[in-house]
Amino acid sequence: MGILKIDDVTKTYGDYMAVNHVSFDMPEGSIFGMLGPNGAGKTSLIRIITTITRADSGAVYFNGEKLNSTHPSQTGYMPEERGLYKKMKVGDHLMYLAQLKGLSKKDAKSKIDYWFEKFGIEDWWPKKVEELSKGMQQKIQFISTVVHEPKLLILDEPFSGLDPINTNLIKDEIYELNRKGTSIIFSTHRMEQVEEICEHIVLINKGKNVLQGTVADVKNQFKDNLFKIEYTGILPENVLNMAKVIEKTDKSIIIKVDAETDSNQLLQRLLQQEVFIHSFNEILPSLNEIFIKKVESIGMTSEE
Repeated sequence: MGILKIDDVTKTYGDYMAVNHVSFDMPEGSIFGMLGPNGAGKTSLIRIITTITRADSGAVYFNGEKLNSTHPSQTGYMPEERGLYKKMKVGDHLMYLAQLKGLSKKDAKSKIDYWFEKFGIEDWWPKKVEELSKGMQQKIQFISTVVHEPKLLILDEPFSGLDPINTNLIKDEIYELNRKGTSIIFSTHRMEQVEEICEHIVLINKGKNVLQGTVADVKNQFKDNLFKIEYTGILPENVLNMAKVIEKTDKSIIIKVDAETDSNQLLQRLLQQEVFIHSFNEILPSLNEIFIKKVESIGMTSEE
């Protein structure tokens, strides 16, 4: 069993079903993308995982155990809506939050000092939170989320409002934590970010998980057998007859082949011609294209 298992979980608020019989498994040590438009049910599901609320039905398993009150101390959660106390001093605030997660005063101070040095913000300790820019506050929120070295890290839109420099800084730390063994849920509606960062995904819309798997498997499942060839010379007609030409220039061509056509055989045939092949690449759909196609295929519409 992986780090997290969601088994037929539901959650309603009045007549509104926010989580509609969702099930998926998250492999331990993975960066796991939880995708979907705003209002899809991602945050409701995260609140169940973090024990902020309870599921109406179904079960959640953390590291093989049914979710219980001991697991939040092994979890770090950075919500989209940040929640720092503006009047507190940065150092005092982080000490308070670290000790809430079970760290001793000595360990909390040591780990906070480590992160301050890592981010080059040693002089921020006495500053009040309200004196910091939004980007600076995001760094403090991130430190508060990871300071107790959680097994499971949940990041809800972690790059929201960050400039490119700070985005790359936090992104590098996400990779580093994952290399050290932390399992990470990356919740977002920005599909292009997930393509870059995540290995496994679940797509959620209107409270339901509509697709899941590795990024590579999902993209292959929805591929259209499109290939882009960059070349010098003239492509012979007998090769072009094997495929439908989608787009063509003097130096490149995009073709669509039948599902039964062996792309390796096509490439071998090209190499036997009087044409120099610079590149031969399959064009795979983006996660955004896949999500739209999947939602339309089951008669649902995404809502922002």
